[in-house]
Amino acid sequence: MPSDPKLRSFAPRLIAWQKQHGRHALPWQGGIQADAYPVWLSEIMLQQTQVETVIPYFQRFLASFPDLATLAAAHEDVVLGHWSGLGYYSRARNLHAAARRVVAEHGGQFPRDIDAILALPGIGRSTAAAIAAFAFNERRAILDGNVKRVLARVFGIEGWPGEKMVENRLWALAETLLPDADIRAYTQGLMDLGATVCTRGKPRCERCPYADDCIANIQCRQRELPAARPKKVMPEKSTAMLVLLNAGEVLLEKRPNSGIWGGLWSLPEFPEQDDPQAAASRLGYQAVRVDEMPGELPGFKHSFTHFRLYIQPWRLQVSRSPTAAEPGRIWLSLDDLDGAALPTPVRRILEALSQ
Repeated sequence: MPSDPKLRSFAPRLIAWQKQHGRHALPWQGGIQADAYPVWLSEIMLQQTQVETVIPYFQRFLASFPDLATLAAAHEDVVLGHWSGLGYYSRARNLHAAARRVVAEHGGQFPRDIDAILALPGIGRSTAAAIAAFAFNERRAILDGNVKRVLARVFGIEGWPGEKMVENRLWALAETLLPDADIRAYTQGLMDLGATVCTRGKPRCERCPYADDCIANIQCRQRELPAARPKKVMPEKSTAMLVLLNAGEVLLEKRPNSGIWGGLWSLPEFPEQDDPQAAASRLGYQAVRVDEMPGELPGFKHSFTHFRLYIQPWRLQVSRSPTAAEPGRIWLSLDDLDGAALPTPVRRILEALSQ
């Protein structure tokens, strides 16, 4: 047990706060799980995504894939369709791959061993610890973005948490603070405190159980701790997209599994300086613009974590009927967009056509 009184009292204060003020009605919360499926699913969805956004996706996903075996047996396109709009699609592909591995290597039962959890696709140290704590009551330390912010402010940890030396210091502190009991309440408390009280923009310090001895609060350094990511210019890229239409259907191409929108169905792309009709011809289609269907649609920007993409869509009418199914291409009815595995900006373009 730590000798520093502040370190010793950290966990008891947080556990007491969580039991009184924390979140207790999230759809993935409950008793110890017979398997970790709902916990695992929620933790993957919550990576880089807020709770309010995740809840409806979690509920729809669980309704369609009520257990791990159902998820493992599903086609990847169906899984990606349920994930469409949630972003960071590698999470969905990893989730699906991990479900199949659990069925193949663990008899369909999510493993309890931390090394076996870490070996599954899409699961890092903090996510594995959260699954172990919530599903199996294991004493493991987590360190997601919310937790980094709480620890940096309460204990005055200098530097950007994304820097390896700072992150290592935070991990060591997180391990030191672990309680001997009530690990689930403690872990949930860290998440709740960071999400609802110790927020990035306007922390509610008057509601915090550490208000009296938090370094950031005492020194009025809430905006400085934790240190922000070093600024760099956000790169911008651009592309043009073909919206090839025929009899109420649009041509889509399956993207490679690696890279942005991996495994999703997207509109064919071509360099923005090229002629759209020539680009359609290279795909094997003769496309024309007609008076009642102007060719150019408004361009717009879509932001990713590390860059912004300017998208210029071009709407063209294909002058011949679609051919039989081609590898990596499909013709999708504009009336069937709801369940399709589409990137958010592509869905935006096609939904505008349907209005």
